[in-house]
Amino acid sequence: MGQRIIPEHALQAMAKAMAHRGPDEEAFFRQDGIALASRRLAITGVKDGKQPIANEDGAIQVVFDGDLYDTAEKRAELESRGHVFRTQSDAELLPHLWEEYGDAFFEHLHGQYAFALYDGRQRRLLLARDRFGICPLHWSRQGVWLYFGSEIKTILASGAIPVKPDRRGINHIFTFFAMPGPITCFEGVQTLLPGHFLEIASDSQGKRTMRDRVHWTVDFPDWGKEEQGGDPKQLVEQFEDVLLRAVKRRLHADVPVASYLSGGIDSGLVVAMASKLRGDPIPAFTIQIGDPLLDETGDAWAVAKRVGVKPSIVQCGAMEVLETYPRLVAAAESPVIDTACAALLLLAQEVHRQGFKVALTGEGADEWLASYPWFKLHKLLGMLDFIPGLPVSKYVRKAFLRLTGAPRFPVDVLPRVQAIVGGHNGWLDAYGVMSMSKLRFYSDSMRQVMAENLPYADLELDTQRLNRMHPLHRALSLGARVHLPGLLLHAKGDRIGMHSSVQNRYPFLDDEVFSFLARLHPRWKLRGFKEKYLLRLVAERWLPKTIAWKRKALFRAPLDSFHTGNMPPFVEQLFSPPSLRKTGYFDVNAVEHWRKAFKELRVGSSQRTSIEMGLAGVLSTQLWHHLYIDSSLADLPGLELFAKGRDESSPDPLKIP
Repeated sequence: MGQRIIPEHALQAMAKAMAHRGPDEEAFFRQDGIALASRRLAITGVKDGKQPIANEDGAIQVVFDGDLYDTAEKRAELESRGHVFRTQSDAELLPHLWEEYGDAFFEHLHGQYAFALYDGRQRRLLLARDRFGICPLHWSRQGVWLYFGSEIKTILASGAIPVKPDRRGINHIFTFFAMPGPITCFEGVQTLLPGHFLEIASDSQGKRTMRDRVHWTVDFPDWGKEEQGGDPKQLVEQFEDVLLRAVKRRLHADVPVASYLSGGIDSGLVVAMASKLRGDPIPAFTIQIGDPLLDETGDAWAVAKRVGVKPSIVQCGAMEVLETYPRLVAAAESPVIDTACAALLLLAQEVHRQGFKVALTGEGADEWLASYPWFKLHKLLGMLDFIPGLPVSKYVRKAFLRLTGAPRFPVDVLPRVQAIVGGHNGWLDAYGVMSMSKLRFYSDSMRQVMAENLPYADLELDTQRLNRMHPLHRALSLGARVHLPGLLLHAKGDRIGMHSSVQNRYPFLDDEVFSFLARLHPRWKLRGFKEKYLLRLVAERWLPKTIAWKRKALFRAPLDSFHTGNMPPFVEQLFSPPSLRKTGYFDVNAVEHWRKAFKELRVGSSQRTSIEMGLAGVLSTQLWHHLYIDSSLADLPGLELFAKGRDESSPDPLKIP
């Protein structure tokens, strides 16, 4: 926001790098010291919603990714105050809301979004992300320049940023099997956190300031202040109405809308409600996993028959996972341990192939309604601590780890982590299984990173606030900070959807849905050992009872895909000692030992699952390094634009006077 001229080649390259996010239109805004680029996936205001989009006099310019779900109401309100609209795009709300409310305009934004807003009068730039982190936004400060984009590829494509690994980011992956931010796997590149905005201001003397500010955060009531719920029938009706409104908001589009359908109640309920609201069955898409133990298509067909939809089926087995993984890691911009992400990438591809740009999905219900199995395990173990001062559950966990042969962390690590998150909860048990892979596979240099970097500290949690919540709500808060934006909305959501130019929409991540569920007492979420209790009562009205009350099953693809007899050559090449030594992340002997030894363990055992996850982490980290850092690790194309670095003959934007 000074007098420097933004290099044209850099801006064009950055826009090109995110063409998959916006294949419909490309446009730019330039002034001395600032440039904005837009790649548009036209969903609302298809004919006239070209970006960047401005207010009446063009002083406020916006590039926007996502959707706002109360456009008609806000538009009418702003028009009554004298604002003039030129398009039917929801993005046009932003400059007018900013004019009307200033910093308070975030209170009036309801939807999923990431945007850059430049106010030329005030010489202020805002970079903002929605409340739950549905739409991504990354940034990097290089000297006096600030680069930002929806994906890290966009920033790297500028040619101004050295492409180097940040080993702390890899340590986060091996802690959380997620990339929660703000740290990424790229040195010097940060993720803007959900509910945050970056404010860059320049005064009349040219002095600039940059602040990372919070406009909203996930929160739950103080322990004992939760709403008890009263009459169950009335509560079910209220929740049903809230969900219907959330689904209805996400059906609004100027293009056809589809939905994902698994065998669970979350997507099943979304499909049922969407079909009812539309007046005809919504097009649905279902994954069929090749392993009979993991396949849920039988339950999906039961929902489909009840609702009247005929889902398109996408096959996914071990070979499909293997063949898809390079594209998956390239899309995610980080290692990906959850192989189910590959299945969902294939699903998004089929949605796009059939001509859809929007898909409804059920993510978020597990987060607000305590649906993960480790919540129940934590509750069960907690029941053993009935004698004050005698932590039986602690000893049981230790005994279990000894029986499984798991390596041990230093004794001070767990107490430090518990202090940060407000006490032990189910997520720590789940993350502990993943973290064992550090002790099994890390090289000496990565062990040094592990000693110096405690990923939980990087989360910057409000521990005092967590300590005032019910223990279950503390766990839900941690999941909302880590698992939701770092995995579900990242490697299972935005990145794989937008890789195929498909926008995912999430009724369970509606502001009203969260507000309704957050204030309720935990017994409506986890009743005894039955998760999603209130949601199941609603689902009884819409789905077969066998589905509404079925046992929770995590959606998984085969974890041992990387150890089959028909592996593509790149798998062995990335696991090879020369490749492992080049990256330096992992102990060569340990990787070789466990690749052979784990096959002797019982399929489905905790130890085997832990090792499989670790080996998937090793391979995907090697693959990420090959794609982005050094494309000599395997006979597989790398992302040459980034792997080889910037064209040294081109002007360096950092050196422009």
